[in-house]
Amino acid sequence: MSEVDLIPVEELAPAEVAELDLYQKREKIYTRKIEGFFQRIRLFTGWPLLIAYFLVPWLSWGDRPAVLFDLPARQFHIFFMTFWPQDFPLLAWLMIIAAFALFTVTTIAGRIWCGYTCPQTVWTSIFMWMEQKAEGSMNQRRKLDEEPFSITKLSRKLAKHGMWMGFAFFTGLTFISYFYPIRELIVDLITLQAGMMATAWTVFFTLATYINAGWLREQVCMYMCPYARFQSVMFDHDTLIVSYDERRGETRGARKRDADPASLGLGDCISCQLCVQVCPTGIDIRDGLQYECIGCALCVDACDSVMDKMGYEPGLIRYTSERELEGGKTHWLRPRVIGYCLAVVVMCSVFSWHVLTRVPLELTIIRDRDQLYVESPDGGLENVYLLQIVNMDQQPHRYQIRIEGLENARIIGNPQVTVDASEVRTLPLRVAADRAQFSRPSTEFNFVITALDGAKWEATSETRFLTPVSN
Repeated sequence: MSEVDLIPVEELAPAEVAELDLYQKREKIYTRKIEGFFQRIRLFTGWPLLIAYFLVPWLSWGDRPAVLFDLPARQFHIFFMTFWPQDFPLLAWLMIIAAFALFTVTTIAGRIWCGYTCPQTVWTSIFMWMEQKAEGSMNQRRKLDEEPFSITKLSRKLAKHGMWMGFAFFTGLTFISYFYPIRELIVDLITLQAGMMATAWTVFFTLATYINAGWLREQVCMYMCPYARFQSVMFDHDTLIVSYDERRGETRGARKRDADPASLGLGDCISCQLCVQVCPTGIDIRDGLQYECIGCALCVDACDSVMDKMGYEPGLIRYTSERELEGGKTHWLRPRVIGYCLAVVVMCSVFSWHVLTRVPLELTIIRDRDQLYVESPDGGLENVYLLQIVNMDQQPHRYQIRIEGLENARIIGNPQVTVDASEVRTLPLRVAADRAQFSRPSTEFNFVITALDGAKWEATSETRFLTPVSN
């Protein structure tokens, strides 16, 4: 992409400020509550994810939770599938797919992920709702903070922080329940039988949620999240962003509701500051695109409500593109978008194929290192091996063991074995062969195990058959 296509992201500061103090005290942002079309969309974006987060640990699959990351057993159960540490490359691929999907969405619709589904945004919105319930409206909260200590102030503060801490504990408890069955975790915590690690991590995530959503809020989005810093690299003139229509809104100024703005030399913006008062990061969207904007559209709903009261057309602040603001037409299909979409489709297809065709069976061979070979009474040779069979399925299976690549060799003992669900079975085996067939001291061959109970699974592992060195 050429440099001309990129949208500069402005970091605004007062003209008289020559130097910014990076350690200056945070100025608390008091936001005004607003309702509107885009806020109702959250019922279909953030809330389903929130409900799923709290509900999934309670679901059962057989005799275990439907989703359980069992770290001590090194097994990761997701409904009907069980993943093992050997499957970690799948996690890496999943993270790469998620990154490309985020790049695709950002190129098309800006920071819509941040505004509607990011956990920091969703949890902060809930904490702000609790704050409004306990302390009142924007002006009431500001007045409460400025007034001296009183029983009323203390009770409201305690109510707010009590709700915050309760929801944070519920959040931390739920997170730990993805690693520790929630029914057992709750009982163990109540009876003080939970281990130190489970208790410590529950406390840690409770405090992390309480601090991030209750105290840091916009600081996480502005200074801690790297996405805010590299978003401009993915923006171009056709990216959908929240923008103020300067040509329509300027010149700003107050006026009566029935006044004609054109006769007064004014634009549609009445300088009500409502767009600033509802912004969770405290910016003025009328100053242009800024990295602090998370695309939540609170300012859009606020401005549309004012436009409706004034009898003006909505959309003074809206989702649009730089090209459209300049009088052009947004290009939805462009090389970058097509490239990202193709990459995501290909990666999702390959990932899905690999997961669906994955064989939950693994075979590892370890030779007996104490004795290279054993000479049998009939003049033959024997090698001893230790087979490690991993049944990564959630059902027991019976397997047949055979040899490939070693002629006239035979397995001494029973070549069939039953391995329970999610079991690592260790099986010693002896392989016998005629000495005369070997011309080298080491011959490669394969152990092969095949499922006998209908599952078309097979695993192969290479090893060596050692014989005496010929003089």
